[in-house]
Amino acid sequence: MGRVTARRRVLRVRGEAQSHRPDTLAAEEPMEIRVGGRPLTVTMRTPGDDFDLAAGFLVSEGVLHKADEVAGIRYCAGATADGSNTFNVVDVALAPGVEAPDASLERNFYTTSSCGLCGKASLDAVRTVAAWSVAEDPLHVDTDTLTALPDRLRAAQRVFDSTGGLHAAGLFTTSGELVVLREDVGRHNAVDKVIGHALREGMLPLRNHILMVSGRASFELVQKAVMAGIPVLAAVSAPSSLAADLAAESGLTLIGFLRGTSMNVYTGAERLQRPTGELIG
Repeated sequence: MGRVTARRRVLRVRGEAQSHRPDTLAAEEPMEIRVGGRPLTVTMRTPGDDFDLAAGFLVSEGVLHKADEVAGIRYCAGATADGSNTFNVVDVALAPGVEAPDASLERNFYTTSSCGLCGKASLDAVRTVAAWSVAEDPLHVDTDTLTALPDRLRAAQRVFDSTGGLHAAGLFTTSGELVVLREDVGRHNAVDKVIGHALREGMLPLRNHILMVSGRASFELVQKAVMAGIPVLAAVSAPSSLAADLAAESGLTLIGFLRGTSMNVYTGAERLQRPTGELIG
């Protein structure tokens, strides 16, 4: 799996028994995102699908909306003193006429694995810059489809099986078909990789799709779903209060604690129906 994982010798203790053995860890490295050669941000991520990550980040920030707004994405050589390519610096070239990110987006600090927004949490800002209204999406999904998603997400996690240390985000159709799955040490990075893939495939806005995440549903994940035009966000764990506020404001269906046959529907319950077609909300 290359740089997606790393091996490290560990002391394993199991009750009274102990032994030294190699262990597989999820790789974590910094990646700098540049736009037109200009540094924009640095995020800590699991290497892999880096072009999707850069593109998805720019969708989340309201810079990109369509595939043809990207002229190209490349790794930058010369990132080290000897001029070698570390594959940790990605430069996105925008198509002619596409407005470059506002200088206020520049972040002269690291975006950690647990924080994608780092203070940039404004409901008004998200409402203002979202290109599509998820509230207008007529999607309906039955509860049987939803309750099957966590197992389908878990079954598709290749790297989690060997490390146990990665978040996952999966994009599903309303019939429960997996469209794309991405893993990363940062939950927001996993979602950006999914959205970036969709952008590069010309799929935005993601009408009639469901975003399933392996952890909690934070404000930043709701923001990213809204910015990509995804009408339903489901999580195996809890949402935050601000996530629920933004979902309600935006018309997004937010589901938490999706486990087994149970779930909590925090907003947008009118989109859920029984397998018989009977609406729940």
